[in-house]
Amino acid sequence: MSFALNCMVLLAASMVTTGAEAAAVREPEFGPNPAVGWVMISNGFLPPESGAGPIQQDPAHPYVGNDEFRRTGRQPTMPFADLSNRILQPWARAELQKRNELVLAGKAPSFGIDCGPFGAVAFLIRSGVQPYFFVQAPDRVLILSQEDHQFRRIYLAGGHSRNAKSSLSGESIGHYEGDELVVDTIGIAATAPVDKFFTPHTDQIHLIERFRLASGGDRIEVRVHIEDPGAFTVPWNGRILYQRVEPGHAERVFPPGVNSGATQAGPLLEKSCAENPFSYFGSDSPPVPRADRPDF
Repeated sequence: MSFALNCMVLLAASMVTTGAEAAAVREPEFGPNPAVGWVMISNGFLPPESGAGPIQQDPAHPYVGNDEFRRTGRQPTMPFADLSNRILQPWARAELQKRNELVLAGKAPSFGIDCGPFGAVAFLIRSGVQPYFFVQAPDRVLILSQEDHQFRRIYLAGGHSRNAKSSLSGESIGHYEGDELVVDTIGIAATAPVDKFFTPHTDQIHLIERFRLASGGDRIEVRVHIEDPGAFTVPWNGRILYQRVEPGHAERVFPPGVNSGATQAGPLLEKSCAENPFSYFGSDSPPVPRADRPDF
């Protein structure tokens, strides 16, 4: 066999191997059956291994959640932003300072207390108790939160609109890259929350998320990249981690209970925040949204 023919045979074999390897990488199944849910275990955004990261709790004001209060009796506290983070432009730092002052005064409503929409960025970090569920169709992916049944819609076909209409959720376009779901979101309104600290931003914000399964399918890791030249000095990255919950396979890491708000592992249950008319924070609480007329 000639040298040239040998080269052609080797090249053909390499192409077949590469194609087989590509075919072996399957698109991730985040909802293999209706009972599979995902509960956040990272308590919001985790910092990246290096580089600029999300706003974190100020070390001088440690966060004490309700679960820790139940375990230890320590006084619960509110999210208190670390203003030393270099991603903040001066105006954004000033707005967060105002929020911190409200926290110290006991007048800062907690994240989601008004039962309003979470928006695109904060949607995935809203709850560390209520699970998320995925519905994957050929043309779109739906992510549903058991927390008031809010959801995000990710389209898998086409590109962004030429003039994307501004909204809390923005416009999310996704595609699969090997074992990852990659989601690109624009058109997020400046009023949409970013995190539990209420970090301000503008409508220039651009969100990129990469979803992948980890730990043999028992965890989801989401890598987040955010740019906003109107609010942040540099783009920043973060991570979110979720633990699988599924009856008989991956039970909840802590038992369900009325006080904690935890429920049995999947499937999706009904939990409607806005149906509770009681205000735990008195007259200073934001009003629960009300509809003056039906939408149908």
